[in-house]
Amino acid sequence: GGISLKPAKGMEDMRGDMGGAAAVSGTMLALAKRKAKANVVGLVGLVENMPDGDAIRPGDILTSASGQTIEVQNTDAEGRLVLCDALVEADSENPDLILDFATLTGAARVALGTDLPALFCNNDKLAADLAKAGDAVEDPMWRLPLWRPYRQLLESKVADINNVSEGGFGGAITAALYLQEFVKDTTPWAHFDMMAWNVAGKPGRPAGGEAQALRAVFEMLEKRYG
Repeated sequence: GGISLKPAKGMEDMRGDMGGAAAVSGTMLALAKRKAKANVVGLVGLVENMPDGDAIRPGDILTSASGQTIEVQNTDAEGRLVLCDALVEADSENPDLILDFATLTGAARVALGTDLPALFCNNDKLAADLAKAGDAVEDPMWRLPLWRPYRQLLESKVADINNVSEGGFGGAITAALYLQEFVKDTTPWAHFDMMAWNVAGKPGRPAGGEAQALRAVFEMLEKRYG
């Protein structure tokens, strides 16, 4: 991370920003305990957003694992700088599909609230299977579009892509479009942009970290692979 820091009020909630990594770890644990027949590889991208002499700065240009260059306009969007490399690594294995989980944008919360993860997917069959599985286990999600005309909002004059879009509109979509640049078009891929946090206690789901999308993904994998 770097010097594009949140206001003090926003800092106290950042302990929940590892919800995506927790979802990956939790899914792998669930699959292992059920002795799932599927060959699933879990990758967890870990990054710290702290300023020091080696921190990235706005205006820096990074080279991703794919070789694409990234202009860093906002260092607080540090998670996607690591997640894009994890996607490249995952895709190098020629997988049947790729699923990623991230507490990526506040824009997804504005659109869908805290209870409903946003789903972005480049494959209609995979999206339908995930939605059906989510309904079956009461782990709902809502699909949002990978609207290609918004890709222009990620254009950079000095790199292949910006890590954030110009302006604040459609932030969840542009973040998903950014990630899509690092996945082959032929690979079925789904991206969950989620809160992964209960802002208030509910029966069986206390306030705090919540395993959003985990149950739906497990159900989908079990139905597909047995």
